[in-house]
Amino acid sequence: MALAGVLADARPAAAHASLTGTTPAEGSVVDRAPQEVTLTFSESVGLSGADAIRVLDPGGDRVDDGAPAETAPRTYAVPLTPGLPDGTYTVAWQAVSADSHPIAGAFTFSIGAPSQTRVSLADEAGNAGGGPVGFAYDLGRYAGYGGFVLLVGGAAFVLACWRGGASVEPVRRVVVTGWVTLTGSTLVLLLLRHPYVTGGSFADALDLGGLGAVVASRTGTALVCRLLLLAIAALFVAVLFGAFTQPGEQHDRRDVLLGLAVGGGLVATALAATWALSEHASTGLQTGVAIPVDVVHLLAVAAWLGGLATLAAVLRHGPPVPRGALTRFSRVALGSVLVLVGTGVYQSWRQVGSFSALTSTGYGRLLIAKVLLVAVLVGIASASRRWVGRVADAGDRGAGTPEADTDAPEGVGAVLPAEAGTAPVTDAAPATDAAPTGTDTAAPEGVSPERAAQLARQRAAMATARRRRAQEADVPRSALRRSVLTEAGVAVVLLAVTTALTGTEPARTEAATAAAPAGSVTLTVPFDTRGPGGQGTADIQVDPGRSGENTVHIYTDVDTEEIGVAFTLPARDLGPISVTPEPADGTGRHWTATGVQLPLPGEWEIDLTVRTSDIDQVTEQRTFTLN
Repeated sequence: MALAGVLADARPAAAHASLTGTTPAEGSVVDRAPQEVTLTFSESVGLSGADAIRVLDPGGDRVDDGAPAETAPRTYAVPLTPGLPDGTYTVAWQAVSADSHPIAGAFTFSIGAPSQTRVSLADEAGNAGGGPVGFAYDLGRYAGYGGFVLLVGGAAFVLACWRGGASVEPVRRVVVTGWVTLTGSTLVLLLLRHPYVTGGSFADALDLGGLGAVVASRTGTALVCRLLLLAIAALFVAVLFGAFTQPGEQHDRRDVLLGLAVGGGLVATALAATWALSEHASTGLQTGVAIPVDVVHLLAVAAWLGGLATLAAVLRHGPPVPRGALTRFSRVALGSVLVLVGTGVYQSWRQVGSFSALTSTGYGRLLIAKVLLVAVLVGIASASRRWVGRVADAGDRGAGTPEADTDAPEGVGAVLPAEAGTAPVTDAAPATDAAPTGTDTAAPEGVSPERAAQLARQRAAMATARRRRAQEADVPRSALRRSVLTEAGVAVVLLAVTTALTGTEPARTEAATAAAPAGSVTLTVPFDTRGPGGQGTADIQVDPGRSGENTVHIYTDVDTEEIGVAFTLPARDLGPISVTPEPADGTGRHWTATGVQLPLPGEWEIDLTVRTSDIDQVTEQRTFTLN
């Protein structure tokens, strides 16, 4: 229910990329039919197939002539059929941001004069990343994170905390459930990826062409690699719960343990990298640092929450856990929390950037909720650590039959203190609700099989009742069990919030977009002066973007020697109005012109001249609307 509430309230996944400019400009009226339509984004995006950019005439028929292609950095163009008549045309586009999230939109331009159109912008903008497919995809992402946590955390709990747990059924169940869940969710994500990014229906999951395009994308490659790694992980699980539990020489067991630790660590790291290399960590600031930090963050999450889930399962359905295993997991959990804090602070700075962005964006509010949940979880974990200490103290004070700490998986368990009047409980094999091992359930002579089965069920119920009374009589262990189960419940909600967070536009980019002055005009203009270091992009901002006095800012991503700007209003035969911006810093990458008079509203043309050396120069033209 918590997961459904978080994901249902979340908006369709947004991403770093946004549309920053078009030619013809959105809402503009051009005299002649253009040969192509170009779209410029804030970062490189993925366009799949001929339907990524569609141009529709007033009647709704397609007039684009070929697949879109990248013609300049971050700029994509689609050719148009020649001889287009006058009227209003609709451009619908779909793309995938570098961090794997789909984006889509639509805009119009007119040739000659505006006209009536049968095309709805709302319909053409699509439902990429939303709708029932989007919700199912988000559920698959949540299941994937959960499966990873159970698989990696459960295995780490066995190897690092309680090797004897390899022969305990609840431990096996947690790890195998994690593997099955992660494998199933990866297959679902692979099938739903095409309708997810295109805004299609569930039936589109069977489109082989779309599936092929998905496999060729970065996200698809990550999902395929995850499946291959899970095949290796299956062998790891088989050895962990198979050969590792069999009796053998001590040195042979050390070799197996070393192989499992090294091999399992490599597989777990590679699995975590399939997320880090295809989501938020792979774009934005300092990706070379962010990707390994994200991998470490995911592994720490798995070690803590996965081990917690394993411990909760054993405390609820299995035998008493040895004191030493509890103490070791307490240390592992503490180390994981410290790692999470360090990596989380870095990730938060990278994705948020400022306090205002933290409080004013959806990403920031989700991050606050996550931090609060982590604080609650750490508080409950502190109580669990105190109960672990009391369990150890109670064991140390036990007389006659002190609790032993054994990691041996051969089935030789230490006798634990039991409630008076009950049979001792050992950690050699899990207590279950089934008939105790060794009990003769065969029908006594003269007793019908139905009656014998009834007696067997009664004996099993009595054994279960004795076990639960013994558990409740051990006050520290009983309190520890309740505390750990509460931790696990909070962890389920925390994982849901984390899943929603990874599908939300980072606060830094959302705040940067919102920080642009209201009504200001922004244009992104790629250029290439054909000289050394002459290829780059200029971001132009005209503020406040209204008729009258404006300030022009120009930002380039390469060093420039000189920038020139000229404004023309063809409809009024006004211009060119030449402007010479002045360098605003010492790098030649920020130029500013103040007091620029643009006296009339309308469709203006801006000619941007960029010079990167004494002889390398180019002029690019764009159109924008001035209110």
